[in-house]
Amino acid sequence: MTFVADMLDRIKFRPAKKEDSRTISHLFSIFSDGISDYTWKTLADPGEEVLDVGERRYSRDNTPFSYQNCTVAEIGGEIVGMIAAFPMETLESNDGEMDVDPVLAPYSKLEQPNSYWIGGMAVFPEYRRKGYGSKFLEIAEQQAKDLGLSLLSLIVFEQNEGAKRLYDRHVYYEIGREKVVPHELIHVTGYALLMVKDI
Repeated sequence: MTFVADMLDRIKFRPAKKEDSRTISHLFSIFSDGISDYTWKTLADPGEEVLDVGERRYSRDNTPFSYQNCTVAEIGGEIVGMIAAFPMETLESNDGEMDVDPVLAPYSKLEQPNSYWIGGMAVFPEYRRKGYGSKFLEIAEQQAKDLGLSLLSLIVFEQNEGAKRLYDRHVYYEIGREKVVPHELIHVTGYALLMVKDI
């Protein structure tokens, strides 16, 4: 048995719990290359750290950006990765700040209605290249099918070549792009790409 296959045998994928929200926010921060940090900083109370804001937001119930829409992967009880996904039609403008903030505005233009939106997916660096990303994408695809949706969507930065290759292998294709608005908290430049997959 190969090392990758052995690791996939050891890993457990499960629905997230409220107590996972801190780790989810950490992984979402990694995934977003600074976008979530920027967003959370604008929402922070005086003295509140950005990860505290992320944890607070993902601890909520019955909202798109919630632990309830996340699946985590764990090994030996330790979370090593997560995916956050939900039907795009449930994303309400009053839950996000993208509609009014010029730094976030490009991403609201890359929403694909009536799709199952992968809003975040990340694995801690030491657990990458072991097939977990592909497994997460398979889980999201099955969730979409269970809801009767025939389209998956996601945003990826063109500079994130590894993620782009993963999505290409899973037959996602680009249907739109918007220029990244520079900011000191955002780690990328160039374009954000809207990619979709028909299922």
